Amino acid sequence: MSLRILAAAAAAVLAAGLAAAPATAVPAADAAGPGTQAKDSAFSFGVIGDIPYGEAEIAKFPSRIQDINADADLKFVVHVGDIKNGSSRCTDEYFADIRADFDTFEHPLVYTPGDNEWVDCHRANNGAYNPLERLDTLREVFFPVAGKTLGGTMPVKSQAADGLPENVRFAKDRVAFSVVNVQGSNNSLQPWSGLGLSEATAEQLAEVEHRTEAALQQLRETFRDASRRNDRAVVVMTQADMFDPALLAGATADPESVSGFRAIVHVLAEEANRFDGAVYLVNGDSHVFDADRPLAAGSAWLGVYGQDAAAGKLQRITVDGSANATNYVRFTVAPNSSQDSGVLSWEKVGYRQ
Repeated sequence: MSLRILAAAAAAVLAAGLAAAPATAVPAADAAGPGTQAKDSAFSFGVIGDIPYGEAEIAKFPSRIQDINADADLKFVVHVGDIKNGSSRCTDEYFADIRADFDTFEHPLVYTPGDNEWVDCHRANNGAYNPLERLDTLREVFFPVAGKTLGGTMPVKSQAADGLPENVRFAKDRVAFSVVNVQGSNNSLQPWSGLGLSEATAEQLAEVEHRTEAALQQLRETFRDASRRNDRAVVVMTQADMFDPALLAGATADPESVSGFRAIVHVLAEEANRFDGAVYLVNGDSHVFDADRPLAAGSAWLGVYGQDAAAGKLQRITVDGSANATNYVRFTVAPNSSQDSGVLSWEKVGYRQ
């Protein structure tokens, strides 16, 4: 048994002794309504991302999981990718250790890979791996059984038949959820410079095309089924921040720097405008909590993506990550009987340490 697994077990015992100590709630600004949880809510779910980063956070990760386990209101948890930082090695041993941590989640856990654990693994300080080989390994380690979540069991519909078991969708109480593998580093179009390459390879481009087409298909199916069921909302989750504020800071973003996201943004906007209910996009990647409407009328992102029609209905929430990963975000879904305009509300819940 590895020292990491022993550490996880010890942390779990410690957390059990502290179960009576509640996590600290940190209210967050919410365009859809107040951050505090309604007493008559239909259900809640948690979202984390870009965690654990670095040795100190790796050591704390088991206790972070126990804090989330102690939140009995959660029906499931989603990790929106990046289970390591961008300057550490992408080893089989590390993947196995994180999988062991994931197995201690008591709630069903949905995980979508981030770029740090495969796209960027070509870097010398990451081990100079072929990223596609690392993606295959991630799928073997974290998605061995199609349609089955990690942690607690919850049925999901996956794209395993198309080779993407990480892409899953499910519905609960007239809310449709769709988790798709969309990556930072321009959706994996940046060259593998760590392998001495200055241009994207043919196999790299083929993977991007296949994965993007699968994501577009799942998004369309998600909205189609949500409309058929008369769902109240669609919630899309990805790793990539396709609207990273840093790209707009001080200058207009170069459209080519986000070209790998263009088709996905177009479909999101098109489907959001067609759908009768609310639409939310939840992502990690940029590490700083934010809540906005990136495709609202007048947004600079409309020009960046060549988007003719605004999609002000789309609300985007970025979860804290990296050094800011001191909390998880608890989303609360309003009950069916609610007359509020927003289906989701959210709040940041701080970890105990």
